[in-house]
Amino acid sequence: MVPLPVMPLPEQVVADYQTLRLSLKAHPMAFLRKSLRQQGYAAAQDLATARNHQRVKLAGLVLVRQRPGSAKGVCFITLEDETGTMNLVVWPKVMEEFRKTIMQARLLAVEGRVQREVEIVHVVAERLIDRTDALLRLAPEGFAPAFSHADEVVRPVQGSARSPQTGHPRDARIVPKSRDFH
Repeated sequence: MVPLPVMPLPEQVVADYQTLRLSLKAHPMAFLRKSLRQQGYAAAQDLATARNHQRVKLAGLVLVRQRPGSAKGVCFITLEDETGTMNLVVWPKVMEEFRKTIMQARLLAVEGRVQREVEIVHVVAERLIDRTDALLRLAPEGFAPAFSHADEVVRPVQGSARSPQTGHPRDARIVPKSRDFH
């Protein structure tokens, strides 16, 4: 038997997200929370006590992006962190300014104002930042396994799902998929 080093918990969570798109061990945001708090970012649970029109900074994994035809160009985004979910409202002007960030980010940071109506809390986004790079720091090695010469695909089978451009599934970065529909 060869003793293998213990995989750190953040890397275990990354591996879970790579293969299952979820993890029962922890949430990726839990490993980033200390740094986010130092930068002034609140957690989803903090919205329960936020005042109406209060300025907030939040960050979370993108779960859903919606831009219904009946919403006159308004985009709705649901973010998730280790404490819960956050609902964002993105007005058309902000959507136009931050479109690339909104459509590509897997970890999204937002600055905006709380909009509260009784128990329903939204954050009206004013600024959005793609922080997907922070997820990549959870597994600095990137899970690049050592390949032997036998692992190389010289002539892939015609029509197969695997091609030289797509690489091996183990090389996937932690980029949790969002469940978008329009």
